[in-house]
Amino acid sequence: MSKMQFSEDHEWVVVDGDVATVGITNFAQEQLGDIVFVDLPDTGKTVAKSDEVAVVESVKAAAEVYTPVSGDIVETNDVLDSAPETVNSDPQAGAWFFKIKMSDPGELDGLMDAAAYDVFASDEG
Repeated sequence: MSKMQFSEDHEWVVVDGDVATVGITNFAQEQLGDIVFVDLPDTGKTVAKSDEVAVVESVKAAAEVYTPVSGDIVETNDVLDSAPETVNSDPQAGAWFFKIKMSDPGELDGLMDAAAYDVFASDEG
């Protein structure tokens, strides 16, 4: 497993081989508030970097989740179907959204490390 990287759309990515696990950041879930529903992508779907692939709904708003890398969705987190609040309690581990088999691992080069993301998020807040 690699270190966690972050997108400007507030997604996190952890890579294991050619598969990236993607979720939303703690900052994103704090902005949304209490999560009540997560609409995940279908497995087998081919997506391109920056495509909208999921939707998170909270008591305050709905937000799109974009994929930070291109590839094929190989797995989704079934826990979120019955327990969407996991996104609030464990956003950067247990509440991952989907796993994607990357078609272009070079796209990871545009992501931020934790220190850069912390600066970015503090500017957003």
